Amino acid sequence: MTETWTILKVLSWTKGYLAEKGVENARLEAEWMLCSALGIDRVGLYVNFDKPLTSAELSIFRAMVARRAKREPLQYILGSQEFYGLDFEVSPGVLIPRHDTEVLVREALARSPKNARILDMGVGSGCVAVALAKNLADAEIFGVDPSSEALALAARNAGRHAVPLHLLQGSLFEPVAGERFDLIVSNPPYIPTADLAGLQEEVREYEPRGALDGGIDGLDFYRRIIPDAPCYLKEGGWLLVEMGIGQAGEVLALFEETGRFSELFTATDAGGIERVAGGKKL
Repeated sequence: MTETWTILKVLSWTKGYLAEKGVENARLEAEWMLCSALGIDRVGLYVNFDKPLTSAELSIFRAMVARRAKREPLQYILGSQEFYGLDFEVSPGVLIPRHDTEVLVREALARSPKNARILDMGVGSGCVAVALAKNLADAEIFGVDPSSEALALAARNAGRHAVPLHLLQGSLFEPVAGERFDLIVSNPPYIPTADLAGLQEEVREYEPRGALDGGIDGLDFYRRIIPDAPCYLKEGGWLLVEMGIGQAGEVLALFEETGRFSELFTATDAGGIERVAGGKKL
């Protein structure tokens, strides 16, 4: 006789299985995956605990659980991640949006003039550029990334939220030679190379190394972006960069060394960590 797998039974088994594999919040993640597999919300799960799954539903769910058991990020499995109140498509090969990066959006919105021209350097999934575009209807926003995969994803997310973005492929400022912007934002790779091995398995094994590795001390990209940025900023324009834990002092020093910025500042994330640094072009 075929075993009957109800929603509650599936959730209970999956919680134990994922916990054995080292997955934190195993019950909650099991619920999210089952919601995705069944096309219902979590309330739908709770009011249907006794409902048996069909063989097709079980097959879809088991495939998702198998991926998560290998520590593939839940966001890649579900294909989405919320950021700044918006839902974004995510896919393997492109960095998953983090809520820490919402600080970069917040600070950019606070400094953006009317009819702003904005550059998002390292646009990735498009989360920052799209969030800015949704909140600045009169802005013209450019996104640059060396990855064609990232640009394709950013284009899909721009379409999902019906905002226009100029997406250009290339390294750093190369694709925007001769252009000037009111605001440049960037979330560059900032993890020191030696620290990559100690990252959570989901990050270390699945997210793109090129979007994480900031060189020996994590500051390689800041040394390239900050000195060059004044050439691409209008007078009074702002450069804002996200940074890692404990990097604020060194990043601000790079701003100061140029002699081209004033009103230097840092902004903290929800955990009280200095997450964004910026300055205004003199």
